[in-house]
Amino acid sequence: MTQSVLGQQFRSRLTRLSRSAGGTIAGGNAAAEHEAPHLCDPEMSSHPVDRPLQNGERVTALQRALEMEFHDPTLLREALTHRSYLNEINRAWPSNERLEFLGDAVLGLITTDYLFGRFSGIGEGEMTNLRSALVRTETLARFAQDIDLGSYLFLGRGEELSAGRKRPGGLACAFEAVLGAIYLDRGYDASRQFALKFVSRELDAVVEGRLHKNAKSVLQELVQADMQQTPTYHLVDESGPDHAKSFAVEVRVGVRVLGRGRDTSKRAAEQIAAESAIGVFIGSVTA
Repeated sequence: MTQSVLGQQFRSRLTRLSRSAGGTIAGGNAAAEHEAPHLCDPEMSSHPVDRPLQNGERVTALQRALEMEFHDPTLLREALTHRSYLNEINRAWPSNERLEFLGDAVLGLITTDYLFGRFSGIGEGEMTNLRSALVRTETLARFAQDIDLGSYLFLGRGEELSAGRKRPGGLACAFEAVLGAIYLDRGYDASRQFALKFVSRELDAVVEGRLHKNAKSVLQELVQADMQQTPTYHLVDESGPDHAKSFAVEVRVGVRVLGRGRDTSKRAAEQIAAESAIGVFIGSVTA
């Protein structure tokens, strides 16, 4: 099934869910200053906000920063609205909690789909671990910081005074809400393109970090998932004087050598061999 078909089916189910129980958008209350610009100004995109934004500027400014024009800007306004702001206005204006719920589900599908396609040889457990690292609160908060999302939020006075624009939990929720708004306004493909700008880069860092932290465990998970065997480590050379020993280790599956490593301790040599094997292994299963 293609990604487009997956997106259409998922969109149909989640749109019905999102628009139930009173609808997502407040009807008839969008002010003129919240309307989308006719063109997204590339000169204003990707630049951090250098002064506090007025409420009437937030939606338009974020569209410019994202280089994305919403068909319905009230969706983006809703995505930026913290519940604390509702205490200060006398209008039917929803918070971003419903869009956060939707965006969480959309991000889960996008991330799972991406991992499934990129790593065809790893098992469910490893994909689950990778997905968890990609969608945890701290990671999403960093995604939000990358686009200075906190500067665009509608916050109540108390939240503003307590550094609400920098709080990781609030930033993570806002990022998911913006993703949900993009999904409803522009569809699955646009939301996927937006999310993968962050997810693909983060995945590279997660994988690299995990390899250096515990390459032997990662290799074992990969090999067991793909080959239903356990890798073994074999000392193949030991040289040098007692005060400066050098150890060479091979990691094997059966008689097949997956990688080699050399260091001044057996444990370090095993880690190096495992790192070497992972590079070869991932290259072979994703080719």
